[in-house]
Amino acid sequence: MAVYTEVSDDELEAFVAEYDIGRVMSCKGIAEGVENTNYLLQTDRTSYILTLYERRVNPEELPFFIGLMDHLAARGLACPTPIPGRDGGRLRTLCGRPAAIVSFLKGMWHRAITPHHCAELGPAMAEMHLKGADFPLTRRNNLSVEGWRPLFEAIRPRAAEIKDDLADLIAAELDHLEAKWPRDLPVGLIHADLFPDNVFFLAESLSGIIDFYFACTDFLAYDIAICLNAWCFEPDGAFNATKARVMLNGYRRVRPLSADELTALPLLARGAAMRFLLTRSYDWLNTPAGALVKRKDPLEYYRKLVFHQGIAGPGQYGIE
Repeated sequence: MAVYTEVSDDELEAFVAEYDIGRVMSCKGIAEGVENTNYLLQTDRTSYILTLYERRVNPEELPFFIGLMDHLAARGLACPTPIPGRDGGRLRTLCGRPAAIVSFLKGMWHRAITPHHCAELGPAMAEMHLKGADFPLTRRNNLSVEGWRPLFEAIRPRAAEIKDDLADLIAAELDHLEAKWPRDLPVGLIHADLFPDNVFFLAESLSGIIDFYFACTDFLAYDIAICLNAWCFEPDGAFNATKARVMLNGYRRVRPLSADELTALPLLARGAAMRFLLTRSYDWLNTPAGALVKRKDPLEYYRKLVFHQGIAGPGQYGIE
C-alpha cells in the first residue's frame, strides 16, 4: 500500500455518495507498500479501505482481483470483501483512476515474526490455495520467469547505483533460472505477495489475508517459496530453519506437497528472491519524488538470493 494520488474532500464525498456506506468521517493515507494508493476510510457506520489502482496494475485485470476476493470470502477465507455501489458495481473511477472500496479487516501485522506466526501462516496459505481451486478465472503471472529479463533490462543501465556487481549477478542467475525453471508442478491460484504486512493477526491468531493485487495462476509451491523468503529470515539476514519447518509442516497438514514440489523448492526460492530483487530495484530507481511511500531495500533480496544459491536440497529448509 502507498499514496501516489491525493483525493480532495469534494472528490471523496462525491465518490462515497455512490455507495450506501454512510457519511465520511475521516480518510487517512496509508504509506506502507509500493503499488496502489490506499486510504483508511472511516464512515459513521464502520471502517473501509479505499484503493486507487496505479502503476503496474492493468485495469483489464481488475475484475479478476475483485472476483477473486469475492470468491475466497464466500468460501470462508478471512480476506477483504469488495463493497458494491448503489448500482451493484464494485469498480468505479476516482481522480482518473480505477478505484474500489473493500471491507476493513481487524487485526495488525507483526513486525517481529516468530515461529508461531509462521506456524499460523502455513495452514492458512494452504487453505487459500484449496479455496481458490474452483475460481473460474485465470491470470498469467507477469512477474514470473518470463517477465524477469525485461525487468532486468529496464534497470541494467543504473544497476551499479544499487551495487557494483548487481548486473553481473542478475545476468548469470537469469541464465540459470530460465534454463532450469520447472514446467510440470501443480498449478492453481496463488497470492504471490504474501509478506508479513499482508497477513493480519488478532492477539496471536491469524485473522486475515489482504492485498490480492498480485494474485495469479502459477505453481502453488511458488507461493511457499515467496514465504520462505519473506517470513523465514531474521533481521540480520540469517535463515531460520525452525520458522521454515513449522510453516511447511503446517501447510502440508492441509495440502500435502508432492516429491517434485519439495525437490523444486530451492530453485523456486531462488526465483522468488530474483523477482523481488528486480521489482525492488526498479522501484528504488524509479519511485516518484514526493510520493508517500516507503522504498524497500533491494539488497535484502540480493543477500537472500545468494543464500538460496548455496542450498543443495529441501532438507536445508528444515523439511522433515
